[in-house]
Amino acid sequence: MIIDDHEVVRRGIAEVVERADGLTVVAEAGTVAEAVRRAELMHPQVALVDLRLPDGTGIDILRKFAEVAPDVAPIILTSFDDDDALAEALAAAARAYLLKSVRGAEITEVIRAVAEGRVLLDDRTITRHREDHDDPTVDLTPSERRVLELIGDGLSNREIGDKLGVAEKTVKNHITSLLAKMGMKRRTQVAAWVAGQRAAGWRNQN
Repeated sequence: MIIDDHEVVRRGIAEVVERADGLTVVAEAGTVAEAVRRAELMHPQVALVDLRLPDGTGIDILRKFAEVAPDVAPIILTSFDDDDALAEALAAAARAYLLKSVRGAEITEVIRAVAEGRVLLDDRTITRHREDHDDPTVDLTPSERRVLELIGDGLSNREIGDKLGVAEKTVKNHITSLLAKMGMKRRTQVAAWVAGQRAAGWRNQN
């Protein structure tokens, strides 16, 4: 069963699953209510569940499944690479946590593994995930952090210099240093990183 509020996404995943030997899509849903209702009717073995839905979250679905369809093995399939979401998925008894950027073959491999009773999401997964997501700004000086924030605001080097009361060359030096410390090559990467950090958590994004 595929649960996602975007029909195009559902169709794409369904095509991947249907092409795999021995796998069949028995139901689709675009809301929490629809997912619970169809799971009760169709009794899918595995459910691919998106985190954000119009009337709730994928975590809400997992909790409902525990009550009304306990035999369904849920896999979170989302675009959110988020520690909090990962931890909530574990607490709600998800069997796996996949990002939508994975290859189609990976999705079917995980579906097969979960259908066989394996659990691919545990405390060690979350610990490893957190270890792999160290803060790249940890070594930045206060001045570099301020420049970082202003880059995120969309200011040019000259505007940053005016705002901080320093020469444009000083701003460039700060940027060169913070790029090196953050392991990035371009200013645009920094702007994108700041935007990502400022975005609300997976529960609150529109």
